[in-house]
Amino acid sequence: MPTVSRANSGGALSHLRVLDLSRVLAGPWASQLLADLGADVIKVERPGCGDDTRGWGPPWLADGDGQATREAAYFLCTNRNKRSLTVDITRREGQEIVRRLACNSDVLIENFKVGGLAAYGLDQHSLRVLNPKLVYCSITGFGQQGPYAERAGYDFLIQGMGGLMSVTGTPDGEPGAGPQKVGVALTDILTGLYAGNAILAALAYRDRDGFRSGDGQHIDLALLDVQIACLANQAMNYLVSGTAPRRMGNAHPNIVPYQDFPTADGDMILAIGNDGQFARFCAVAGHPEWAGDERFSSNAARVRHRQALIPLLRQNTVLRTTGEWMAALEQAAVPCGPINDLAAVFADPHVVARAMRLDMPHASGGSAPQVANPIHLSATPVGYRKAPPALGEDSVTVLRELGHSDTQIAALRQAGIV
Repeated sequence: MPTVSRANSGGALSHLRVLDLSRVLAGPWASQLLADLGADVIKVERPGCGDDTRGWGPPWLADGDGQATREAAYFLCTNRNKRSLTVDITRREGQEIVRRLACNSDVLIENFKVGGLAAYGLDQHSLRVLNPKLVYCSITGFGQQGPYAERAGYDFLIQGMGGLMSVTGTPDGEPGAGPQKVGVALTDILTGLYAGNAILAALAYRDRDGFRSGDGQHIDLALLDVQIACLANQAMNYLVSGTAPRRMGNAHPNIVPYQDFPTADGDMILAIGNDGQFARFCAVAGHPEWAGDERFSSNAARVRHRQALIPLLRQNTVLRTTGEWMAALEQAAVPCGPINDLAAVFADPHVVARAMRLDMPHASGGSAPQVANPIHLSATPVGYRKAPPALGEDSVTVLRELGHSDTQIAALRQAGIV
């Protein structure tokens, strides 16, 4: 099979090609991370409709005339630096295109149901016979085996099943009590980050000096596994104590005070992580005696006497505005902060200085806003080469790289294969 050319981005992963057969968020999040680091990512989409998230609007991206396109903001959040190739993988000719691409790829990412790609000969066993060096990453809701393996998995469902919602939300007995999901599809995002780490680990093992076979491997990632792994201290609190943690609103199970507090004009967050910080807060608040009170003098004591301390603090924090508290507490090196909406986030001078918002020219003629990658590498910085692609924007280029003539490409299009 012909070797497909690769544009060198200059990034840390510019020597790698990633074939992305995933949709929605977890898989695309992983492939965008690799793309930002320089990998050539080819996103395979269904002809005519593409990734589901292209239609998850409004809001829609505006074109050069300010008119709404059919490019949803959701799709734009996780498909930067990729090339879009439309292929009908249910057709024999489409399957052959994917096989040829897999033979010239280092990584394949997919999130079909367990066994879903086997019917097309695109499962990990089939493709790794053709390309033993391929790192094949499968992302599912529940993994490749187990009683739930055949089930479809969605982030909201997994947040509930995996315990996150049991520790998120207002405590029982208070107004608005009940379990609450996180405001973004956090399990999907965390799974994408785990996938990126797993892929890089598999590539490092494959390419290790002196490693005899040079083979890739299969990665089995389940959203439920990831959600449980990311319960962190809450999971360990349960395993150590045998008592299941409950919802505590914005309070912390192991640190006090570490939550939101009302102010004269809104709310603020106190994130006091040690006894010295607490003593300095008490001085600023005008109650240095709190730090010497045996009920509050250590974090362990404050956790035990949370119900006595928190009302005292709330009665005090409402006496000043958020801005006044921020100025005084920052001067005393007490961790604190406002609760910003997204308009305030992107207007924050520090966020602006960190260049966390950028704009990229889009195929529609407009400009696609983007949230920057937070990784800062000194020698191989993240690159922003290409806005999230229009559906099939790169089909002709990729097919030509595979050796197809313009006549062959036209025939594939006429047949609805690409």
